[in-house]
Amino acid sequence: MSLTEDIRACRLCATDFGATATAHAPRPVVWFRPGARILIAGQAPGARVHASGRPFTDPSGDRLRNWMGVDEATFYDLDRIAIVPMAFCFPGYDAKGTDLPPPARCARTWRERIMAELGTPALTLLVGGAAQRWHLGARNVTQTVAGWQNHAPRVFPLPHPSWRNTAWLKRNPWFEAELIPALRDRVKEAL
Repeated sequence: MSLTEDIRACRLCATDFGATATAHAPRPVVWFRPGARILIAGQAPGARVHASGRPFTDPSGDRLRNWMGVDEATFYDLDRIAIVPMAFCFPGYDAKGTDLPPPARCARTWRERIMAELGTPALTLLVGGAAQRWHLGARNVTQTVAGWQNHAPRVFPLPHPSWRNTAWLKRNPWFEAELIPALRDRVKEAL
């Protein structure tokens, strides 16, 4: 069995997911192939991605593709872009309807094997706090993203492209004025 098949068959979190407000079964969303030029290290799939089985098939994906300056065909080209979240399954909602965090056991179980199989991509995008903690040991998304030049040109830390971060984007206009143009140029180079 290949690594991607092993991940798709994973049911480590079945009991935990069954106990959430959504009471759903695991459905790992796997989207990577060795040799991809760009790695997008994200958080975990949301409910829409859980339903579609394809990463970033939601408004967050629209925003991320816009930030990168790529179309859908390029974004979903497995030879060019690998999408490896910190957890492959939708973690569910709590009783208040809030997204649960990515289960840490997923990264502990799979991440090192995936990184070894992927090799060294030309560009890595660290989308959100969980990815930034794992890859950089960073604790504060705003500080990490504000210091993006310390990691460029190989790594770009980004906030999550969720609508929930619209207020963050308004409070931090330097993100779209400075980081996004540099990111788009780097994505073009990497592809």
